[in-house]
Amino acid sequence: MSDSPAPLADPHLVFDAAVGRRDLVILGSTGSIGTQAIDLVLRNPDRFRVTALSAAGGRVALLAEQAHLLRVSTVAVADQDAVPALREALRERYGAGEPLPEILAGPEAATTLAASDCHTVLNGITGSIGLAPTLAALKAGRTLALANKESLIVGGPLVKALAAPGQIIPVDSEHAALFQALAAGVRADVRKLVVTASGGPFRGRTREELADVTREQALAHPTWAMGPVITINSATLVNKGLEVIEAHLLYDIPFDRIEVVVHPQSYVHSMVEFTDGSTLAQATPPDMRGPIAIGLGWPERVPDAAPAFDWSKASTWEFFPLDTGAFPSVALARHVGALGGTAPAVFNAANEECVDAFLAGRLPFNGIMDTVTAVVSEHGAPAPGTPLSVADVLEAETWARARARELSAKATAEAHA
Repeated sequence: MSDSPAPLADPHLVFDAAVGRRDLVILGSTGSIGTQAIDLVLRNPDRFRVTALSAAGGRVALLAEQAHLLRVSTVAVADQDAVPALREALRERYGAGEPLPEILAGPEAATTLAASDCHTVLNGITGSIGLAPTLAALKAGRTLALANKESLIVGGPLVKALAAPGQIIPVDSEHAALFQALAAGVRADVRKLVVTASGGPFRGRTREELADVTREQALAHPTWAMGPVITINSATLVNKGLEVIEAHLLYDIPFDRIEVVVHPQSYVHSMVEFTDGSTLAQATPPDMRGPIAIGLGWPERVPDAAPAFDWSKASTWEFFPLDTGAFPSVALARHVGALGGTAPAVFNAANEECVDAFLAGRLPFNGIMDTVTAVVSEHGAPAPGTPLSVADVLEAETWARARARELSAKATAEAHA
């Protein structure tokens, strides 16, 4: 493996190892990652202080409660129509004479916060809309605790061009695990990255047995509590495909040296195999507060950030090969990752549209990957050496979403014909 370029996420090259209390900006504060991050902050006021929060705008009461608990100076919502309700919710939370935080609103609000004065930006936004805040945080020189994998996947070359070595700390459980295991060796000694997958709620089923699964069944993840989009992505294993692309970009490891194995218990979050035959695994009970603590506190660890194992109790840990026939998403993700350019953006955008269609009852479960595959195939490969811009990403996503909607509608019409 080449020693150049340096990986985006490298535990040996921490962008800013300053100790003491860190000022944080949390993007996506009312989502799963954001709420767990705030729990961690409230339990460690000597280590962290939140200066600003952003959210989509659908849960203004929770956002106002978070703002009051943390005494932030600024809150932001993407939905401008949510401002009156947010202002009223803030007034209900704050006492008479207490100054209300500044309110920012609109599609660029989170991007503005990402460049504001702080130590670390936690990007917990779901979806590729997190790309602009990711780029803004990096350009402003902030340490980026990255839970928004989509921004790296769709804008890989753009992110890599801005990020300083060690500036990105991954927050995904799998990539936080790889990050920690890689700290035990040097890049030249890494043979393989092993990304674990729970297998989701449909592990062991054939493609034919997946044809009639329901929305409720797909949302019933056996080990993790997540938002609906990520939960469906875990059921299709699209999430694992995205993580393979992310691992390639974060650690500069070729795709043929990134393996996926199914581990139903979700105790081992990923592994690194070294050239001497040793494999280091990072293991904790399933709880995202551990990876969040790595993202916010590294190179220091946050005591009692998440539960530890009770080694006095017997347990069984299982590992199985991935069934690529029933779950073709990982292979397709490797393909689009190798294509590069706007192909990953097309893959991700088409999938988001198809997940929405499935959740709305307009597309069968297997139709998600069938449609995404068709959209990716129509898009084709970029010309070699073609540079990537934000405009290119947005244009490709717009096309992919429209085409996915067209194909989904056609599939629904044919099913009811």
